[in-house]
Amino acid sequence: MARLGGVRWRRLLLHLSQSVQCAAPRPGRVAALYSTAVTSGKIEVNGVHLHYQQTGDGNHAVLLLPGMLGSGQTDFGPQLKSMNKHLFTVVAWDPRGYGKSIPPVRDFPPDFFERDAKDAVDLMQALKFQKFSLLGWSDGGITALIAAAKYPHLIHKMVVWGANASVTAEDVKLYSAIRDVSKWSEKARKPMEEMYGYEYFSRTCEAWVDGISQLMHNPNGSICQTLLPYIKCPTLIIHGEKDPLVPRFHPEYLHKHIKESQLHFMPEGKHNLHLRFAEEFNRLVERFLL
Repeated sequence: MARLGGVRWRRLLLHLSQSVQCAAPRPGRVAALYSTAVTSGKIEVNGVHLHYQQTGDGNHAVLLLPGMLGSGQTDFGPQLKSMNKHLFTVVAWDPRGYGKSIPPVRDFPPDFFERDAKDAVDLMQALKFQKFSLLGWSDGGITALIAAAKYPHLIHKMVVWGANASVTAEDVKLYSAIRDVSKWSEKARKPMEEMYGYEYFSRTCEAWVDGISQLMHNPNGSICQTLLPYIKCPTLIIHGEKDPLVPRFHPEYLHKHIKESQLHFMPEGKHNLHLRFAEEFNRLVERFLL
């Protein structure tokens, strides 16, 4: 590198100083000075190649777990974009058979939530994260509950929303109502069709309804009720009071059976509260994780 004379060096320092001042973030926006790029990759875990996205360079690793048919791309755009990149390293994964983790084709054996939990934890270990927090939405929330219970030494904190620990007859009616994807709103249907194509999207949704409905035949319709007492990490349960898919008794049950958990209601929140009210959600979650 060529050496700079004293005058030129001082001019360069002045220019850099002015550039930094112009780029200085407003209070609460320190993360803007750090990497905001979202990188992606695939890594082999438990015999499949799992796709993930990663952003930030903070010491606190956080895994985002998507819902049914979901992926990092479809389910967590506002979190990948806006969570504090200085404080957190954020990873969003595509469970096997979802998003860009195809192949394999998604299937729903009786233990598919347990399989997802092991995949998720093993993915983070493969990425060299020794301990991390979980943010799980809907099916991803169930996966997070199981992971926190089965691998307590790895989980720092956990946030779940739209999740349930059992399947009731009322739930099966709600699931059956979304079985036919042609009846979904265009806004909900479009990103899924773009991701999968109509045939895979439609077929997988039907298989999901059958797969989760079969769990109603477990004792008490349990998905993971017996595991809840084994959750040791600080847990925040968020519930949208206008959620059309998850009745209020589910988050209340989780709160009652997860020791020292917190329950927060969002009066206007629906099932996708983290997308519709992203700024409020991100702020709430970041405060809890820190």
